Amino acid sequence: MKLAVMRHAYRGQRAQTAGTGAAIGVVLAAGTAYLGYLNPDWLAAGLAVWMLGWMLGPVFMGGGDETLRPEYFALLGLSPRKLATGLLAASFVGVAPLVSLGALAGLLVAGVRLGVVNALVAVPAMALQLGVFVLLSKIAVAVVGVALRSRAGAVAAGVVNGVILSSLGQIWVFMVAFGVTGTPAAVWWAPSAWGLRAVRGEWTFLLALAALVLVLLALWALLLGRRAGRPRVSGRGRRPITAGTAAGAVVAKELRTWSRDLVRNHQLAFALAYGVWFAASPLILGWNGMLPYAGPIFIVMAAGMASNLYGTDGTALWLTVMTPGATDVRGRQLAWVTTQGAIAIVITVVCTSITGGPWPLVLALLAALLGGAAGLVPLVSVYALVPGTDPHRRSGNPLRTSEDEGGLTGLAYLMLALVLVTGAPAGIVAYWLGWPGVVVGLATGALCYWYFGRLAARRLTSHGDELLDTMRTGRKTGRKVEFAHLSKARKNVAGLGFGLGAIPLFPQGVVALLFLADGKADASWFLATYLPAPWNYAVAIGFVLLGLTMYGSALWAVRKRPEADRITA
Repeated sequence: MKLAVMRHAYRGQRAQTAGTGAAIGVVLAAGTAYLGYLNPDWLAAGLAVWMLGWMLGPVFMGGGDETLRPEYFALLGLSPRKLATGLLAASFVGVAPLVSLGALAGLLVAGVRLGVVNALVAVPAMALQLGVFVLLSKIAVAVVGVALRSRAGAVAAGVVNGVILSSLGQIWVFMVAFGVTGTPAAVWWAPSAWGLRAVRGEWTFLLALAALVLVLLALWALLLGRRAGRPRVSGRGRRPITAGTAAGAVVAKELRTWSRDLVRNHQLAFALAYGVWFAASPLILGWNGMLPYAGPIFIVMAAGMASNLYGTDGTALWLTVMTPGATDVRGRQLAWVTTQGAIAIVITVVCTSITGGPWPLVLALLAALLGGAAGLVPLVSVYALVPGTDPHRRSGNPLRTSEDEGGLTGLAYLMLALVLVTGAPAGIVAYWLGWPGVVVGLATGALCYWYFGRLAARRLTSHGDELLDTMRTGRKTGRKVEFAHLSKARKNVAGLGFGLGAIPLFPQGVVALLFLADGKADASWFLATYLPAPWNYAVAIGFVLLGLTMYGSALWAVRKRPEADRITA
């Protein structure tokens, strides 16, 4: 069944995305296997990274591989243990397990170097180690699914995920703080290294791996039984919405959704935790230069989380489409600013007060990004809507709001880039001129809020039927970018621009400028910080222009040309 589903599912763009991911995975797996020849300490560390990837990746990507869901077998009367065993066997069919098995070939390489017996032990160790990886992934997703059945669990999961992802983004802080001098002893005690220890002669760890697989299988079976339950619905009465206008009704509905929907609770908590921890983690090194930017970072991440705002409605979008003149876009904008803006203002004021500034730059970014995000959230959602799953049809992990995980990820990254662009003019003026940048930020924020909202409302009115059909069928209709019809040169330009444009624009450009503004020198891998003035600023600005040029070139490459329209017609 798994093979049949994969054979029909991986076609077109989805097959290309899977192929690209598989190619990258093969390269990483080959590098990990080569570590078995170079150094066992490095192999242990590499396998620990693979284990973390199996545990955290599916959680952040919306549930991982659920080609076969437990709900499909509900009428067969299988016990949770039998169901878990069958699903575990099916989980080994796929690209990710095969690539991971290639990485685990490092155990075989290490065993061959030690002797025949060690090489023979490596074979079952590889299989058991892969079983541990897959089961840890399943348990991580199941635990999140159980946690997200309550508002407290959704918030807690959002905080944990936000802290973990922001820590990975600021990994240089922890590398500098704790040093990178060899492999920590804890790596050798992690389950990811038990197979390697067995290959190196500690045979009891092979038995420990087998026992761990059985324990994890039993735990997953228990969690599968919990998955069948339904969230408890409160029996308390709810105050009716008594708004006097159509826009007021939309605002009230959206505010209730932001406070009650578990997915939005998780998204808000995730963005808040990410922004605060990302800006506060350099305090470990005694540097508070990023702390004032916690609020702007929160706004950018919150916008990325809400990039598919209309898509999360599911087929309930028909209520909006069939109510003309309801000013739905303006109502959603106001509700988004009310919920996210209040939090961003409090964070910004508190964090900037701790450091004493820079007030003009921070306030300019706050105003520009808040207005830009409030305008872009509905605009991106209606122009690049990703078909969502109706809330009552979602899988055991409520975070999986769509079957098109790649589309959601790409949409989120696009939103992050666009929101940052809306804050660039105000940030540049505030950096060079000070308080006039705040005026620019208020002006650009208000303009983006009004104009982008107007475009979104027009799009919703003119293409509402197409959006609803996309939501209902999962197939996009109407005018869209056809990458298959692009020339090879244009495909390369688009791929390089969209795929790599963020590297020079943000880390080497925007972040480097922030470091230079705070007098931070020799800051990890930011090239501009290693250069003397005025070349450091020139290089950082050059990277910003390079990133913008790459994104602009990519947009130019995929634009719809009139001659192409005539040929297609």
